[in-house]
Amino acid sequence: MQTKNNFKLSVLATALTVGLTACGGDINLSSEVDNSVGDTIINNPAPTNPDPGTDVVLAGKANTALSTEISSELGFDVQVQVLDSNIEEDTTLVASVNGKPVMYAISGALEVGGVSAQVDQARDAANDITLTIEPGTVLFGQSGNDYLVVHRDAKIMAEGSKTKPIIMTSLQDVKGEDTTAGQWGGVVILGNAPSNKCPSDGSDCALQVEGVEEGAVFGGTDWEDNSGVLKYVVVKYAGYEIAPDNELNGITFGGVGSGTMVDYIQVHANADDGVEFFGGAVNAKHIVLTGNRDDSVDWDNGFKGMLQHVYIEHAKNAGEANRAIEADNDGSSPDKEPQSNPTIANMTIVGNNFDTADKDSEGIYLREGTAAKIFNTVVTGPSEMGECLEFEGGATSSVTVDNANSGKIVMQNVVMACNNGENFKDAKADDDSVLLDLATWFTDESSNSISNSILIGSDGVPDANSPLIAADAGQDVSTTQDSFFDSVDYVGALDGSNDWREGWAFGYGGGVITAPAEIEGCPTGTTAISAADGVTTTCQISGTITSNLTLTANNLYALSGPVFVGEDKANSATLTIEAGTTIFGRSGGDYLVVSRDSKIEANGSQSMPITFTSSEDITGGETTAGQWGGIVLLGNAQSNKCPTDGSDCALQVEGVEEGAVFGGTDDSDSSGTLRYVVVKHAGYEIAPDNELNGITFGAVGSGTKVEYIQVHENADDGVEFFGGTVNAKYLVLTGNRDDSVDWDNGYRGNLQYVLVKHDANDGEANRAIEGDNDGSSPAKQPQSNPTIANMTVIGNSFDSADKDSEGVYLREGTKAQLHNFVVTGAAGMGECLEIEGGATSSVTAQQAAAGETVISNSVFACSENFKSAKADDDSVLLDTQDWVLNQNEANSTAASMSDVVDGIFTIDATPAKDFTGHSFFDNANHIGAVSQSNNWTANWTVALD
Repeated sequence: MQTKNNFKLSVLATALTVGLTACGGDINLSSEVDNSVGDTIINNPAPTNPDPGTDVVLAGKANTALSTEISSELGFDVQVQVLDSNIEEDTTLVASVNGKPVMYAISGALEVGGVSAQVDQARDAANDITLTIEPGTVLFGQSGNDYLVVHRDAKIMAEGSKTKPIIMTSLQDVKGEDTTAGQWGGVVILGNAPSNKCPSDGSDCALQVEGVEEGAVFGGTDWEDNSGVLKYVVVKYAGYEIAPDNELNGITFGGVGSGTMVDYIQVHANADDGVEFFGGAVNAKHIVLTGNRDDSVDWDNGFKGMLQHVYIEHAKNAGEANRAIEADNDGSSPDKEPQSNPTIANMTIVGNNFDTADKDSEGIYLREGTAAKIFNTVVTGPSEMGECLEFEGGATSSVTVDNANSGKIVMQNVVMACNNGENFKDAKADDDSVLLDLATWFTDESSNSISNSILIGSDGVPDANSPLIAADAGQDVSTTQDSFFDSVDYVGALDGSNDWREGWAFGYGGGVITAPAEIEGCPTGTTAISAADGVTTTCQISGTITSNLTLTANNLYALSGPVFVGEDKANSATLTIEAGTTIFGRSGGDYLVVSRDSKIEANGSQSMPITFTSSEDITGGETTAGQWGGIVLLGNAQSNKCPTDGSDCALQVEGVEEGAVFGGTDDSDSSGTLRYVVVKHAGYEIAPDNELNGITFGAVGSGTKVEYIQVHENADDGVEFFGGTVNAKYLVLTGNRDDSVDWDNGYRGNLQYVLVKHDANDGEANRAIEGDNDGSSPAKQPQSNPTIANMTVIGNSFDSADKDSEGVYLREGTKAQLHNFVVTGAAGMGECLEIEGGATSSVTAQQAAAGETVISNSVFACSENFKSAKADDDSVLLDTQDWVLNQNEANSTAASMSDVVDGIFTIDATPAKDFTGHSFFDNANHIGAVSQSNNWTANWTVALD
């Protein structure tokens, strides 16, 4: 939905008018739509070649009404030419004339060539026509019947540039109105390359392309046929539905040959497929397919092209989507020749949570006898996404399965990173027996992997620590497959440093002249206040956020009182926070709560983490714990405090005003994303012994993504989990004054790579872990039982009458699965592992003795390594030292801290536990949280010097 701002528009129009008079000027055209992934810059500058001048004859017919209407909307003069007849001679569409932008309205079927004489020679001569489109040119359709067709033997030479892409879009987009898929037709390129639908007797092939009027035919015998150039071309809001289930694709390639150049193209928000290849052998690089409502890449009938650097992202906000790839050969004759067999390298697929009875967001589906070679590809998406890799089954003679078993389908250096528990859907026969165990087939290739943490941002760019761009993550397909491919060694479409989408593609470096003015100031829903640092625009957030809100990185944001994202299961909203954004509180009453059914999408990066801090930190004042509140996430997962009669669960979270409730039955619930987020100086004391945690997780589900977070100098716990199943990786907890990790009431999540470092100056601290189930009913179900791997605890010498620096304390009936720990600290540190005793029926100690709580592959280097669990009469219920060293595996002790860590880095050589086959845990090559060779804390954390 677009919002107009007349003041901004008029100011910009004035500037543009001056610019156009002087030097040609720039036009920025695009729109903001619900399913958009961003904005595109459409540039119409003075031509780089000499201006055609007053004597130029523009293609098409001048349309005064459209020129006046669009000029009025934009605030500067635009010449609109209507293209409403076939192009039967070489034609050039210029971007401007005499400094005045020219746009072209497609009216009906705009056909380049199109003569269908029976005699090939006559046809070839008549159709040898070229349509040339200058960089920066804008073409638009006004209705679903408006589309462009380039016939066999004709050519399109649409060669834009990074700063001047060629844009093909809808009238609504040009005018700054509401945009959506299907507002015009699309682009169809027809060539002379083979299709397996061509006659087998060698007679002339003329296959009618779908979605276009009769006579638009393709097919032939020339694999190297040349239909021209598409370079830096953006196609938006096309795909009109001709009839039910018959829409035009964004770009259709019918029998297009390898002589055609396709590079840097985007199809955005198309009603049908993004690009579809009907046979042929056209190759393409640098393809962006965003927000398309059916398949993003579709091929069939003998397609043999090569594709590299392909970025596919289904619509944000759960917009309509289907498969990233839907691949066929022939439905009636699956082994028909020529058989579809493209080669694809360096593809990133990001699904969404669209799901209906008819279709849902999925990854790759290979069917109807296709073959394929896929390299350096990653498939990911949210927990609600459908299957991420599927091969068609059906009859026991399924050709697709045969292709997989015979090596005609190849996948190498492919990463499945779906969070839905359905990375693979087996190919089954009609009787439901399994024809191909797809997970086994996939993992039998040693270069393939399944990952829970690929570390890519919301824009698809991998972080510096992403395994996708690790050394030799991918293979150099330029040497193993074909010289067409660029020589790269990473997985996915992007290498983490060079975003080839920037500056030309919709959503990647663009700007919109009708964008809301608040992009330059405070977003709607916030209020401008005095600059907190004296310089930066500062926006205040207060009350309840009931509609989606994005906090941009160019501003500072002040929390005013309790700020709620959504109400409890009502008026739900998503708070999106851009990388590099800073949010602060000015008092203990300032805190952020994400209610049930609402979400926070805080996607920072290693170079631009998101920071939550105090006003003192902003102004350069003295910082300490408890200067503001903290962050609270409330979810719908289980807590054992919920009613046992099945009635609705609404548990009040501690430290927050009434109505902040959590709990439910959905352990896979999602509260959004916290990624590269640093929380500092929080934990205000609401009342004695009642402070807010740095981050509170109240029954938060496993659909929530938490990785690379730090809580520093909090007055209470660093992170606390009240029930729930949320998982987290890469946690840094420094200088917190109470427990660093606290759980209770049925918490059952997974944690890996957790670094706890108590204050370096022996400041206030307590336990690194305080783990509980339920104080009054220790065995209450669901019972707390998290699994934690690769944790380093570095204690200090703080010791008071009430508490001291300690390691791990398990109590009140909790279970735990602990692996790869390094627990150490200064000489004055308290006990490093303790299991609660008490009454002789102590559930915690009994569970440990029974092997239900486990610790392995760990080392302890403390003055008091272990504290035994004792009964009320002081008899020993569990000899903790014996339990750790003799009843569990691969544990040991060391003399001092310097024997096990160097700073924060593990130097102890204890081998790490093997997690092969586990979907969450990595197989680390070290115990503890951080090693010198894997310093994931670099460049985003604080206080680790």
